Amino acid sequence: MAEPHQITDRAALERQRVRAAAMAEPALFLHDHLSGLIEERLAEVNRSFTSPALITPFPEAFAAILPGARIIADDDVLDLCEGAHDLVVHAMALHWANDPVGQIVQARRALQADGLFLGACLGGRTLSELRTALAEAEVRLTGGLSPRVAPMAEIRDLGALLQRAGLALPVADSLSVTVEYRDALHLMRDLRAMGEGNALAARRRGFSGRALFVEAARIYHDNFALQDGRIPATFEFVFLTGWAPSETQPKPLRPGSASARLADALGVDERPAGDTTGGAGKPDSKGPTV
Repeated sequence: MAEPHQITDRAALERQRVRAAAMAEPALFLHDHLSGLIEERLAEVNRSFTSPALITPFPEAFAAILPGARIIADDDVLDLCEGAHDLVVHAMALHWANDPVGQIVQARRALQADGLFLGACLGGRTLSELRTALAEAEVRLTGGLSPRVAPMAEIRDLGALLQRAGLALPVADSLSVTVEYRDALHLMRDLRAMGEGNALAARRRGFSGRALFVEAARIYHDNFALQDGRIPATFEFVFLTGWAPSETQPKPLRPGSASARLADALGVDERPAGDTTGGAGKPDSKGPTV
């Protein structure tokens, strides 16, 4: 039985990752693409980091952009020391976390004051086509449903975790990437080669049978095939950025502390709230004024 609130079977996930890493041709193209995106974002910060930490199951994909970074496994308890790093990058792992906010809290504690947390994981639109095809195929063949694709969070939910974790200046944004495949069976083979197979704690443990996946491939093609017969697979990257609190960071002004009027800056007359009077002193519309 799965433990309460356990989403991921960590032992199964680790076995999948080990198998993927041992393959002659592991499918790490998403990790490689994400590495370039993270590099661009770090360049935009325009700041040098001297003690970075990298939390990821596949560090080789990110080694070039974070040379010398301390590599941390994405275990439930992260092997991080408090205040030891000025940058913590959490890459391609949060979508498997049993406690994602706990992961971010641990990363924040490992940051020095004004240190940067940058998380990148798969979001809720990932594999939307495959979810639909598998669900429809399973209902047709068995009359029921079982968890087969990880329930990846939406960007609004992931963004809220930054504030819950106590990070300042939080920002969440996303980017979708579409990858084309010959058919759904080749997509599912690539997912295994990524170490992104089904590792849900509540997954059905018995043998599903090839018929299910053949039917899912047919449904996938019928509903989503492109003009050339290939199928699209959507992967959504969600980026989470926040800073460890520091006295040097910009802070919002206290209400009422402004030294200039907005009306003066805009060059317009200031009117009470609810006043519908036009600039020439004539009412724009009929009705009571406040």
